[in-house]
Amino acid sequence: MVSCSDIQLKKQIPKHRQRLKQDKAVSILRDPGVPVLEKLTREDLLEMLATSVVYQESKELSFTSLLPELQQRLHLSKELHIVKASNRDHSGLVLLSTCHQTTKYIENAFIQARRRKEALTSYCAVTVGIPEPAEGEISVALTKQNIGEHELVVPVFHPTPGNFQRKEAKKAVTRYKVLDTANGCALVQLQPLTTFESVLQVHLTVKLSAVLGDHVYSSRLGKVLGIPFYLPVELAIPRIQVLDEFLLRKLHFDQKQMWKMPLHLHLHKLSIPPFETKKLETLIVAAPPAYFFRTLDLLGLRVSEFPEANVKKRRK
Repeated sequence: MVSCSDIQLKKQIPKHRQRLKQDKAVSILRDPGVPVLEKLTREDLLEMLATSVVYQESKELSFTSLLPELQQRLHLSKELHIVKASNRDHSGLVLLSTCHQTTKYIENAFIQARRRKEALTSYCAVTVGIPEPAEGEISVALTKQNIGEHELVVPVFHPTPGNFQRKEAKKAVTRYKVLDTANGCALVQLQPLTTFESVLQVHLTVKLSAVLGDHVYSSRLGKVLGIPFYLPVELAIPRIQVLDEFLLRKLHFDQKQMWKMPLHLHLHKLSIPPFETKKLETLIVAAPPAYFFRTLDLLGLRVSEFPEANVKKRRK
């Protein structure tokens, strides 16, 4: 199994890799720290994949298409395949395997865990706005709806049994815990107990908070005299996230730069139940990327929740 996190080009990386950092194709998001890959060759991208996972927008290159070559680079005799990965817009771990039997077991474990309402995955997010209360479950059904030119996930606040029978809505539950707050923002742990596209972002908006860098669902939140309120979904067309001037200064951004702000939603932990000869669960952890820690530091949010990361805690 292989777990991957953020790209970190270190000083000891050979010069032919260092040049990738200077290439315009990977420096579009230089300030937030997220490379966007568009024109790299397969060999260049494979070099980066040897020790990291790649966030990229190119339609020609993808993580899956490079698995055979990555298998060779890692000197594995069997074919690599993806067992679990974060959403394409999220950062976080990628779990790979060469054993289809193990993969099948893990997939079944996730199905059984959902039936027991047990969380096997844990995300962390930086939110604009603070969910209240500080800990609990968000149980709001979801469905998809065409709004303008977009097909978006929307909450169904008062579903009927018929809605579920006709598959007009699906039950969705997210467990959350606020880990720290500062400057009107929060570091939040999120554990989805059901599966649905964009469930974490949409459920957070129900709590009148939005993931930093969410340029799709954050538009559902408005403010009157500093008090947040929920807009009708029909009026909330996706747009670049809008932040208060005070918060922009904290992040060293201005509103014109906000299109570059990445989604601060990270698949942090994955728990695999005991199987075969393993008597204990296997916990896989991927530290958040560098830009995530930089945001925590700028906002004054603690980083002690990530002891696996080799970073300095902010000064008191």
